[in-house]
Amino acid sequence: MSYTLPTPLSRPQSAPKTAYLITSGDLRESANIGGWPTQVELEAGVGRVFDELGWNVIRAFDVDPETGHGFISSQRMGLEVFKNIPVDAPLIVAIANWQYSHHVLAGLRSHQGPILTVANFAGDWPGLVGLLGLNAGLTKMDKPYSTTWSVDFTDQWFKDGIREWTETSTITHDASHVRPLPALPESPEKQLGEALAKQLLDEKAIIGVFDEGCMGMYNAIFDDELLNLTGIYKERLSQSALYAEMLNVGEDEANAAYDWLIDHGMTFRFGEDGATELTREQVQWQMKMYIAALRIADDFGLDAVGIQYQQGLKDLVPASDLAEGILNSTERPPVYSRDGERELHAGRAFPHFNEADEGVAVDALVTDRVWRAMGLVPDNTLHDVRWGEEYDGEFVWAYEISGSVPASHLGGWDKAEGWRQGHVFFPAGGATLNGTSKPGEVVLSRVFIADGILQADIFRATVVELPEEETRRRREATNPEWPLAHVVLHGVTRDQFMARHKANHAQLVYAPDAETADKALIAKAAMFDGMGIKVNLIGDVKI
Repeated sequence: MSYTLPTPLSRPQSAPKTAYLITSGDLRESANIGGWPTQVELEAGVGRVFDELGWNVIRAFDVDPETGHGFISSQRMGLEVFKNIPVDAPLIVAIANWQYSHHVLAGLRSHQGPILTVANFAGDWPGLVGLLGLNAGLTKMDKPYSTTWSVDFTDQWFKDGIREWTETSTITHDASHVRPLPALPESPEKQLGEALAKQLLDEKAIIGVFDEGCMGMYNAIFDDELLNLTGIYKERLSQSALYAEMLNVGEDEANAAYDWLIDHGMTFRFGEDGATELTREQVQWQMKMYIAALRIADDFGLDAVGIQYQQGLKDLVPASDLAEGILNSTERPPVYSRDGERELHAGRAFPHFNEADEGVAVDALVTDRVWRAMGLVPDNTLHDVRWGEEYDGEFVWAYEISGSVPASHLGGWDKAEGWRQGHVFFPAGGATLNGTSKPGEVVLSRVFIADGILQADIFRATVVELPEEETRRRREATNPEWPLAHVVLHGVTRDQFMARHKANHAQLVYAPDAETADKALIAKAAMFDGMGIKVNLIGDVKI
């Protein structure tokens, strides 16, 4: 019998001193089009360095004449692009925009040549955030890669790194700031962390996930086999269920939540054109989402909740960020059960993990329990590792997130402003929870997957106050509508952090002073350790 056999795939042959270049892009064409000029500059800068070293860089696919950009904009497109790349060729993934990692992970997983991820170090487009997200995905799937970054691709550090990669297929970064968690000396904080871990393992907890895989973040999905070992289980929920519950929230209830915000000092920058300006109707939908999320959390007995929003829900309702920031605030509008008999989670923040990032879910749940047990304000949030520059002799990071910080981080509701989300990423609008984070001592951390296990990097930092003019400059260099934290890391340089951090997000929580922050960090590390999560201390941590 004769069968029709598939034609074997024919790839080009690799050549000496020749690297192929690809770029993973956004799923939203408006973002790809807007970010394309920055990508062109990035590729030109990288190409010049390789050219100086006598290397040829081949772009693996052409610019699309219809869209006008050259980003890989879907997983299918990524599969097609990789058909034209020699499987053993040196491969550069150049990132100047937010990118959906799953567009290229299939090709990267099976690629046999050395892989280099590279980004420009700039604030205007979130290439650094995209780079770290892709790096975290490669780390999760245990795929070797090298990584680097540069402001303008002319600095010697960047050039030396590229030279090292062309000669050895790797770039070695300084990891002297990383150390494993030592045996903790006995202390009340150690005992607390261990007791909370035992309680979690014995009694267990449930995180509600309104759809996984937000914006292609493969690194943000934790397999049950790993997650369940910590005592945490998932309730898989649909964003369509959240939308359906929003439709059942009464206008009077949404109005009451909005009035509470106004009474507590929050202001909104309203306009009339909903296509580009914030409207009261958009905020009304956000109040309904806030109420609906808490009611569904009550239905399922959840301990934390995460809303994907992008994609899917963004085409139905305004941004989720304002609702998320309210959830993460201890002081927030009261929400009652459907029959009006019970106030839900009265007097407490209800942990929300932005963008349904399950590493944030674990971190937020642990933080909430440790901080409340210590009598501290547990309000915590993630931030994008966005960008940074030196100011007055020290490197100050600009950490931002798309609007979902708790009001307490800004100094209170009277310091919070609602700005319309940018129409490029948020066509349905909605308010941010905007402001500048107050100065103070913070604990930063990230839970991630590496070497096939859950790990947690934990470190200390200070949120500093910068002059108004410098704050304004940094806002305008990034996203002025988003909340901003000026962060100085303790004992970690810019490049050490970029080389090590296995996520596009970092979790931030305040303590009233440095001594308390150090103690809370010990309790948090002990709880992670008791849950079976490998703990890594980053920078200057007092243990």
